[in-house]
Amino acid sequence: MMRLGPSVQVVALLAGNDPDLILRCLRAGAVDFLIQPFSADQLEAAMAKLSRMQPAADTGGKEPAKIFAVMPAKGACGATTIACNLAFQWKRLGAQRILLADLDPLAGTMSFLLKIKSIYSFLDTLQHAYELDADLWNGMITTVNGVDVLLAPELMVEGAQDLRDPTPILDYARHAYDVVIVDTGGVYGEWNLNTARAANELLLITTNELPALQAAQRALSYLDTNRIGRWKIRLLVNRYHRDVGLSREVIGTALHTEVFDILPSDYEAVQKALMEGKPTPTSTSFGKGIMQLADRLGGRTEAVKKSTSLGGLLGLFSKTKS
Repeated sequence: MMRLGPSVQVVALLAGNDPDLILRCLRAGAVDFLIQPFSADQLEAAMAKLSRMQPAADTGGKEPAKIFAVMPAKGACGATTIACNLAFQWKRLGAQRILLADLDPLAGTMSFLLKIKSIYSFLDTLQHAYELDADLWNGMITTVNGVDVLLAPELMVEGAQDLRDPTPILDYARHAYDVVIVDTGGVYGEWNLNTARAANELLLITTNELPALQAAQRALSYLDTNRIGRWKIRLLVNRYHRDVGLSREVIGTALHTEVFDILPSDYEAVQKALMEGKPTPTSTSFGKGIMQLADRLGGRTEAVKKSTSLGGLLGLFSKTKS
């Protein structure tokens, strides 16, 4: 049922009151259920719930948000730092509503990076996924400099291995925001795979050190096996230093994947920003790299290129005419 997409809401019609079957239907993606024979009041309640779950009515017909899933090939690649800094760049690109979601149930560190706390986490959102409205959602997020942040639980989640599908959260966010940046713990497991499936683009983070590149190779193979298309994967090399590790060209050849972008090694600037709980300034090497990455992901670079090319062509015709 999840594969039908967020625009299709499913109500399960059941012949009897079977708790196990009801639970299986809800886990598979049904938003509600009706047990035959059902009354007019029960049908009306189900229809009202469906009506509340149509976010397009609240968005003025806007396009659904683009979801970017940021996934490290291995730990300590700087994926969370990249996700955090990217989210704050979208204001500059004109986005009005931006969500930064920490969906790492084991080691979510966004609260530490931004120096914020909340009594709610994505677990609370997941538990209330099928009754979410603007009031409930706004109570669960924390706003930082114009960016809404949905945090991971402060303590490690018991039974995290049983978490399988964040799609209900992402479906709501897709229609409530202009852009969604998701920080994850990696590519492995159903929770992360379903995040990757829901995302428009997957940013796979590595560094140019051999252990990280081997991990990236394994991650790509795992994603291939689980039918996550290479067309949505953007390979990012973080902490890139030309004189240390493998070159951009060698990395692309070794992994059979084009390197989408590189972010320079800028330890001092990044650490200073982390200590202050702020995004890395755009005046730094890393900050400039993040700004350029956001431009590419947001399509701004291509628009500038087309504009420049058109201007040059018109200028050429103008000179020819004169």
